[in-house]
Amino acid sequence: MGLHVFNTLTRKKEEFAPLHPGVVRMYVCGPTVYDHSHLGHAKSYISFDVVVRYLRFLGYRVLYVQNITDVGHLSDDADMGEDRIERRSRVDRVHPMQLAETYTQSYFEDMDALGVLRPDISPRASGHIVEQLELVQTLLEKGHAYEAEGSVYFDVSTFERYGSLSGRTVDEMVAGVRIEVKTEKRHPADFALWKRAEPGHILRWASPWGEGYPGWHLECSSMSMKYLGQSIDIHGGGLENQFPHHECEIAQSECATGAPFVKYWIHNNMVTVDGRKMGKSLNNYITLKEAFARWSPQVVRFFILQSHYRSTLDFSESAVLGAAKGFEKLQTAYHRIGDALKGSGGKHPGGAGLNPERFRAAFTQAMDDDFNTPRAIAVLFDLAREIHQILDRGEAMSSSALAEVKSLFDQLSGEVLGLDLTGGGVGQGALEAELIDLLISLRQEIRTRKLWELSDSIRDRLGELGVSLEDTREGTTWRKGMPRPPASTPTQNQPPPESDRQSMKPELPKNVRKVFGEDGEN
Repeated sequence: MGLHVFNTLTRKKEEFAPLHPGVVRMYVCGPTVYDHSHLGHAKSYISFDVVVRYLRFLGYRVLYVQNITDVGHLSDDADMGEDRIERRSRVDRVHPMQLAETYTQSYFEDMDALGVLRPDISPRASGHIVEQLELVQTLLEKGHAYEAEGSVYFDVSTFERYGSLSGRTVDEMVAGVRIEVKTEKRHPADFALWKRAEPGHILRWASPWGEGYPGWHLECSSMSMKYLGQSIDIHGGGLENQFPHHECEIAQSECATGAPFVKYWIHNNMVTVDGRKMGKSLNNYITLKEAFARWSPQVVRFFILQSHYRSTLDFSESAVLGAAKGFEKLQTAYHRIGDALKGSGGKHPGGAGLNPERFRAAFTQAMDDDFNTPRAIAVLFDLAREIHQILDRGEAMSSSALAEVKSLFDQLSGEVLGLDLTGGGVGQGALEAELIDLLISLRQEIRTRKLWELSDSIRDRLGELGVSLEDTREGTTWRKGMPRPPASTPTQNQPPPESDRQSMKPELPKNVRKVFGEDGEN
């Protein structure tokens, strides 16, 4: 059958055939680094990590590029609003590039913990201004863009296929605009290639049209073409980026080069909470660092892989704990193989009827069907079940047969799915979460008996350990953060008197003070 991939552009599964035999050039939209990553980011980057891993497993040479957006992503995802990094920098009272550096490091820390392979190239938007200016100039020269009051916009009327990826018409796009259209645009659907920097905007560069900064869509086209060429095999990203981001990438790239931009578009679906998208704007997200305090990163990865990348994944604590138990079952089977291999000594000639190739074929068939990780994991459970049955019956397996099965587990679960089964358990985080839930359950029983002082004591002691409780009509929820000292214990970390706080404000660079004001406030 061979690998088949669902192509968002054609809306159907297609047999995978790269532009150059044996080589895959792949670009994935990376994070906008203004905050810590959350579970929604994990679903996206774990999904594409598995795509890269499986392509390499099949023998392809993959060049994987994933950008870092550190400028130009405005708050409404289009051409209006504030730069997300500059807005957050005012809150944190740091330079925007310091903020971007902090959260870039945080992003890679989280991805490393999840077992996500580092991209081969991780270019930053702010480091490729020259390439973006060159692309804008090309589009102007070819009549696909126009200058207006120091900004440059792409003229969507010059690209007849605009909307082909998302399936939207230009009229529908205009009807869906959430903000008042700027009068400097010729058409409401036109999008910014280069934005004029307003007074006080820190991130700005010189250009032929005045000081400004690149539009969000421009960076991915520029960096993709710089490192991968005019036409690439795979472009990935979240479903929410299909429009306007990816739609605009296609238009500006193909108008600049005259060549097809991407052969296969792959989009992952979102994480939801009670059926609603998880995101910062809804304040219903959990950061990966918070998640890792409760569950091991490998459990989080396993939880995500239990859903297909094109399906939504509904988050709940019970669902993650269920994934932890499933992951532990695979670990148990893996360790039983290792223990049996240590004790086999090569004495037993038989293989007890277990055929590893049957499981390899079933696993490959699942992954060939558009990277179907839930079916692939089901194959691993079938393998684990058969191993338990053989070992429970006391049937002898030769050391070579045991080693072959162990190698199969290492290859399928580790090399392809990125799961580490070598740990002794699901990690302290899962046990910690269950213990906290137990304490909350006991506290609820105490509250029904109206033992309020004891109930408050449990809440306060958990707070001292960094676990904050919130009592709602639906029940008690908890979140882990920094431990706090007992209320009765003096601490030098207590906030200073109001009269002393002004003198403790950090000194800001001069160019930042021009924006924030001398006291650091905007």
